[in-house]
Amino acid sequence: MSEAVILEAVRTPYARRGGAYRGTRPDALLAFALRGLVDRAGFDPARLEDVVTGAVTQTGEQGANIGRLAVLLAGFPAEVPAVSLNRMCGSGQQAVHFAAQGVQAGDQAYAVGCGVESMTRTPMFSDIGGGFETLNPELLGRVGLIHQGKSAERIAERWDLTRADLDAYSAESHRRAAASRALHAELLPTPGQDAGGEALTLTHDEGVRDAVSPEKMAALKPAFRPDGVVTAANASQISDGAAVVLVGDRDAALADGLRPRARFRARVAVGDDPVLQLMGVIPATRRALDRSGLTLADLDWIEINEAFASVVLGWARELGADLERVNPWGGAIAHGHPLGASGAGLTAKMLAGLEATGGTLGLQVMCIGHGMATATVIERV
Repeated sequence: MSEAVILEAVRTPYARRGGAYRGTRPDALLAFALRGLVDRAGFDPARLEDVVTGAVTQTGEQGANIGRLAVLLAGFPAEVPAVSLNRMCGSGQQAVHFAAQGVQAGDQAYAVGCGVESMTRTPMFSDIGGGFETLNPELLGRVGLIHQGKSAERIAERWDLTRADLDAYSAESHRRAAASRALHAELLPTPGQDAGGEALTLTHDEGVRDAVSPEKMAALKPAFRPDGVVTAANASQISDGAAVVLVGDRDAALADGLRPRARFRARVAVGDDPVLQLMGVIPATRRALDRSGLTLADLDWIEINEAFASVVLGWARELGADLERVNPWGGAIAHGHPLGASGAGLTAKMLAGLEATGGTLGLQVMCIGHGMATATVIERV
């Protein structure tokens, strides 16, 4: 069986909703990232045998198989195929998994797993024509589906997390993200526009705050319950961005003069309680560690998507995780969460972090709506 390895991984800086990428179509943003990947890797895109693309809100500018459209916009040969998928917040990570599985099965020598989301130009839920009220009533009744924010409140209750706990964690996410701003080797400087409409090149994540006011954070009203603890400040930012990961067969890559940077120790997707819905990260982590033969103590770097601070803190309390090794460069509360892009983006960020710190083993785990989660363990080579 072939061994799938990561050869290159890049992402655009993430922009705020209505920010630097408000004038950039998502297919063009992904095309820019695809070109940036092959240019940085010195890789001939004609060698690609598939481009697997995560995108959550697949309508409008993100419809019509945005992966294929971005391949064509990037100027790649027409012979390079692409497919788009939606595993909600885990879409980009699932795209990397599928690319790696295709390579490992011997179906492809080289494939891309990538993701994109413009939450500015293609708002969340626009693919279903509204919010939860548009879903099948049986899902809301018998199954009991609720908004993720309400699940985040239930998580805080279950793990005895206070508003002070969530806000303190969120402030630390911004502090870490600001402190590491110069370290992100995975970032592609990306064209955009400033508030006045003038052209600029975005070189860092737009949502990161150099200083967070605890007083202003504490003054925010709860978003989902009048007496709740979840606010806009302790949840992920709505963002725009794209990310791309090049995966190849190790022997083919070495023969072609390419440098493998990491291999996969585990790839996992799980289903979990659709009401609590965001804590699939716990069984996903356990399964990924079991399959890789590792423990949390073996890991040098952990990326858990900060959809809500309560998710990370509940996961850490349940598993006894050392938060010093969790999101060392901050997370989505600070840098944003462009839904379909985040999975591939966290892979790129984690690999850059491991290389910057001399680490070897990394775990990436993401909560997913309707009660799912994805997890990946990589090892630098």
